[in-house]
Formats: sequence, C-alpha cells, structure tokens
Amino acid sequence: MNVINVLIKYHPSFITALILTTKVSIVSLLFASVLGIVFSIFKISKIFVLNKIANIYVEIIRGTPLMVQVFIIYYGFGQILSPFGFSWKNIGGAFTAGTLSLSLNAGAYMTEIIRGGIAAVDIGQMEAARSLGLSFMKSMKKIILPQALKIMLPSIINQFIISLKDTSIVSVIGIREITMNGKIIAANSSSLVMAIWIVVALFYFIICSTLSYLAKIAEKRLAYENKK
Repeated sequence: MNVINVLIKYHPSFITALILTTKVSIVSLLFASVLGIVFSIFKISKIFVLNKIANIYVEIIRGTPLMVQVFIIYYGFGQILSPFGFSWKNIGGAFTAGTLSLSLNAGAYMTEIIRGGIAAVDIGQMEAARSLGLSFMKSMKKIILPQALKIMLPSIINQFIISLKDTSIVSVIGIREITMNGKIIAANSSSLVMAIWIVVALFYFIICSTLSYLAKIAEKRLAYENKK
C-alpha cells in the first residue's frame, strides 16, 4: 500500500525525473553513436596513429569505472580549466558534464559494437564499392554502414538500456534523475524509504523491460530478413 501512496503523492517529481533520465540517455547515446562511428573507422583504419588513438580511447574508458570518469570530467576538468575562465555552470552545469561522461563511456562500447557490425559485412561489398569508383568514406556511408546497422541494432538497443541504467551514477554530481529524486524524497520521508526505492526500481524495470522487448522484436525481424 505504501508503494501506491508514494506513486500517488510523488508521481509529479518522478515523471519530471523520468523525463530528465530519458533526455540524458538519448542525448548521450546520440553522441556515443557519433563517437562510435568515428573511432570504429579509426580502429579498422590502416593509419597507425588513428588506430592507436582509437585503441587507447577504448582501453582507457573500458578499463576505468564510470563513476571515476564522472568525477574526473566534472571535478577534475572543472578545476584544471577554471584558471582559463571555464565553468560547467556556464554550459549547462552537471547535466552537460554528466551527459558528456555517459557519451564518452558509451562511445567506447559503441565503437566495438559498430566495429563488429562492419566486420560482419562481407568484405566483397567494400571491394565492389571501391571498384565502382566510390571513396572509402562514401563506401562506408552508402554501402557498409546501412548493412551493418541491421546487424548492430539489437546491440545498440542493449547499450541504450545500459546507458539508461548508468544515468543513476551521474546522480553523484547532483543531476536529479530517477535515483537522485528517490534519494531526495527518501531523505524527507524516512518512514517510506523501502516503498520509495521500490518505486525507483519499478521505473527502471518498466523502461528497461520495454526496451528489451523492442530489442527482441528487432532481433526476430532481422533473423527473418536474413532467412529470405
């Protein structure tokens, strides 16, 4: 019963937090996709420097915790760049820093997802495109990436689920997403702590379950198309 009471009493703040959580997730995934495309091309490039940059980026991000990355970007960069007049407050505050952190983190994983998708496309497709006079970048844009997208789509949706859950970590720098909203409400309603955190878990569960269902549909459709 307490769970229902919490939903009724605090649903406006939870809806606001849900919107912010979704916004952070979508924006970070969009930027992560751009990073993933760029660094995946770097990784498959025969240019040593670009290949090395991509490998270093992926290894550093995948080898360190997201929370540490958030602290480095928000507090570390904020402190280092402050003598030059930089302040996160001037460019969106914690929201911008948190979104950037999630983008860089998800970008490393998107790099591997996209690289894997590109590698799964028959190499003859690239050779055929180049033989027709298309440049490497045009071949990637018009021939390879559209085919790779079908292969990558389920993994991209799964990454979106992970990124959405990871938004709970950016609460450490004050972004009032679902988890931070739960913390604030719980601090002011100690008798409803259990019910509040059950509500928080329900919000994440419903969103992630919906996205997982969409991922399964995408996988089935792709499997059906591949059988044709």
